[in-house]
Amino acid sequence: MIIAHKITLDLSREQETYFRKACGVARFAWNYALAEWQRQYQAHLVDKNLPKPSQLALRRQLNAIKREQFPWMLEVSKTAPQNAIINLGVAFKNFFEDLAKFRRGEIKRKAVRRPKFKKKGQHDSFRADNGPGTFECDGPRIKLPVIGWVRTREALRFAGKPLSVTVSRTAQRWFASVAVEIEHTLPPRENQAAGGVDLGVKAMATLSDGTVLEGPKALHRHLGKLRRLSRGLSRKVKSSANWRKAVDRLAWLHARISNIRRDAVHKATTGIVRKFTVIGIEDLNVRGMLANGRLARVIADIGAYEFRRQLAYKAPMWSSTVVMAPRFFPSSKQCSACGAVNAALTLSERAWTCRGCGTAHDRDHNAAINLEKFAASSAAAACGAMSAGLGPHGKVKLDAMKQEPTHGIFVHV
Repeated sequence: MIIAHKITLDLSREQETYFRKACGVARFAWNYALAEWQRQYQAHLVDKNLPKPSQLALRRQLNAIKREQFPWMLEVSKTAPQNAIINLGVAFKNFFEDLAKFRRGEIKRKAVRRPKFKKKGQHDSFRADNGPGTFECDGPRIKLPVIGWVRTREALRFAGKPLSVTVSRTAQRWFASVAVEIEHTLPPRENQAAGGVDLGVKAMATLSDGTVLEGPKALHRHLGKLRRLSRGLSRKVKSSANWRKAVDRLAWLHARISNIRRDAVHKATTGIVRKFTVIGIEDLNVRGMLANGRLARVIADIGAYEFRRQLAYKAPMWSSTVVMAPRFFPSSKQCSACGAVNAALTLSERAWTCRGCGTAHDRDHNAAINLEKFAASSAAAACGAMSAGLGPHGKVKLDAMKQEPTHGIFVHV
């Protein structure tokens, strides 16, 4: 298993200058390769005898001209521009895969991930090593090519084979993400409990066993300060010294809000995968929910997509399975006692009584129970030889794709 540890760096002024140069070189290589890729691809469409662009050819092309045309690129490690172009190749591979899914009608056009040009100061990062064995971790410090030893705020947390290290910047703080290959043994699970997780507006998540996980609501708590800093930034002369200080203060606050939210999500998702072996969760349309002006801020403060992403990668570590209910599954409107559906239920109704059996429901708890039942039935069906459902075009009935649950994989039913 490969796992990453993101560590805060404690840099000297010279080291920070080097890292800024390396981020700039990586950004320039990405933008240069992206422009060349687009130009060469258009030329290929006109003349089929011309080759299609590839990340390998673009790396060789940049290496052939950088000493004469871009000598400042030699001031940093060669891995910064080379890995940037490799990442561009991966991005185009994902783009063409998404494009094929769009043409088959599996995803919408806006879900196609097209590579874009990078801007200075946004997501600055670069790969700082040249492969396994080219860097060293020794307690609270890391030895990188060219720059040498760099102090860190803590030692590497995992024992294993370090594979790579990526340096990034967030709000004037620098981090090193070290990917480590470790030996992971699946923990024994005595209980085979199923559970449902309902992400809500009032609380971050409600579990089917009645547990309510209150979110920190970091954005709501810091909204006043965020507005003050934003107003202060708008009144500064752009690119002045005071403007840069205001940008740093605003970026620091955004990073703090993000860290508070991520910490709460980490604690919640870890507790869930430890408690349940089969976890039911909804396939929420987060993008569509953020388009609602009244709910966008609350939905963003929950971190719904990050919650689901963390469940996906943590589930295999604890021998758990995540089952995703369909997007239009009536988890809130369906009575968990008798199965009747209350089609007239509105979002503002936080509690309701079933007209069929008279059971009183809390909206979020009822949804979590329905998701638990859906997950349990889906996991039981996956162990048999039942059909996996209709094919992508809804015409052919497919055979069962699996005979037992696949740990950690979202199951679309």
